[in-house]
Amino acid sequence: MKKLIVLFFFACVSVLHLFAEDDVNQKLTPEQFRAKQEAFMTQHAGLSSEEATSFFPVYFELQDKKKDLSDQVWNLLRKGRDSKTTDEQYDEILRKIYDLRIASDKLERSYYQRFKGILSPRKIYLIQRAEMRFHRELLKGVQRGEWGGNKNK
Repeated sequence: MKKLIVLFFFACVSVLHLFAEDDVNQKLTPEQFRAKQEAFMTQHAGLSSEEATSFFPVYFELQDKKKDLSDQVWNLLRKGRDSKTTDEQYDEILRKIYDLRIASDKLERSYYQRFKGILSPRKIYLIQRAEMRFHRELLKGVQRGEWGGNKNK
């Protein structure tokens, strides 16, 4: 009977270990990523909970719009991979890419005006620094296997 209890205990521990290992190797969902980003930026920029509650919906709205523009750039870049692409087509692809990048910058500028209605310019500056730091930490974490994906790099 004692052997069965010990065997059952080790089986449970093994199963729990496998589940824990699977969780570590799972990639973050977009919601989890945004939650980590929001917490990191809130802390490093020193936002109050009221400021964060007002700011982040607008911030993530901007991020979604910038992602759409970035996706369009990537689609254009994929078109250029075709070996039959002509110089005229490359010229058109590049013009569109530059236009999309300019549109992204203009979008950021317009959202800066919206951000000023929520946060002081100092806090907006601190948010931008925190955003850059978050992405730097993210890249370091991915290299160390801490942000999902393969842990055995």
